[in-house]
Amino acid sequence: MQNKMETQSFLWLLLLVSISFIWLLKPFFAPVFWAVAITIIFFPVHSRLRKKMPRWPNFSALLTLLICMVIVVIPVIFTTTSVVNQVVDLVQKVQSGEISIEEHISKLDGAFPTVEYWLQRLGIDMENLRQRTIDSAMSSGKFLAQHTLIIGQNAFGFVLDVGLMLYVAFFLLRDGEKLLALMIKALPLGDRRERLLFKKFAEVTRATVKGNMVIAVVQGILGGTIFWILDIPGTLLWAVIMTLLSLIPAVGAGLIWGPVAIYMFATGDIIQGAILVAFGILVIGLVDNLLRPVLVGRDTKLPDYIVLLSTLGGLVLFGINGFVIGPLIAALFTVFWGIFMREFPHPDSADEEKAKPSAVN
Repeated sequence: MQNKMETQSFLWLLLLVSISFIWLLKPFFAPVFWAVAITIIFFPVHSRLRKKMPRWPNFSALLTLLICMVIVVIPVIFTTTSVVNQVVDLVQKVQSGEISIEEHISKLDGAFPTVEYWLQRLGIDMENLRQRTIDSAMSSGKFLAQHTLIIGQNAFGFVLDVGLMLYVAFFLLRDGEKLLALMIKALPLGDRRERLLFKKFAEVTRATVKGNMVIAVVQGILGGTIFWILDIPGTLLWAVIMTLLSLIPAVGAGLIWGPVAIYMFATGDIIQGAILVAFGILVIGLVDNLLRPVLVGRDTKLPDYIVLLSTLGGLVLFGINGFVIGPLIAALFTVFWGIFMREFPHPDSADEEKAKPSAVN
């Protein structure tokens, strides 16, 4: 009886300490999460370097991180800085009157008189609606400017998070195999199940990060290229926004090039609008339809609609990190239920198996 109480007390304390430790790390969730993602993605590179330099595990891990910085970190920092500068410049032009929002809205009103007629029939005051739209656009511009300035002012915090991410990734790369073996030994789920779960975790993380990132970057580059060809202002800004929106399956970059194409049609740029629509559907949209099932759906072994719903849910709940966390939760959900159905059969299924006649040799 005493041994049972001691065991239960220890397990409760173990749970309490574990929850406290997770709560302690909560402020650093994003850097730690991306450190794990970087480790999973670049671990094959680290393994090859380890084989060539078996006596220098620290150097191989450091070299792997340098490769990661050249491929990922430095381009992201450079792009972010350029976008912040372009947003501030755009907002200043709007506030100075160099770019007139009211003029663009008037062009849309003149291009779609039928829409204005029906809105008036429904009792909607067009002048009031127009003024609200202008006020909203101005306030959005100020909000965007304030937040880009905040990003610039919080550059130290951003650099600190990146440094923490790389620091944690270094030790995960160097000691990852030992930590994985330790976790498999510590968790009480059964070694075979734990290996299956960790394998699925790595597969889904690698597929969603690499797949979604590749698709988003390709669509952003294509969108930025067509915007540059059509001489649309703020090419880099729109390219980055399309890159971020491309993380959302199905719609993605169309949320940007679609309204721009409608504006072109409204202002009389019919040829440019037609080119943008054709390019958006046949090129940008085709990239999503062809690459996403191959790069994301195939490796995660999830249906396209589950990938879409889990990605949207993840983005709503976890922000930008959700495009990985959402599909990861969905994949682990399917794995857990697969294990349950395989290892804990329904009583009716067991009875049916017993009732089957044995094979005659």
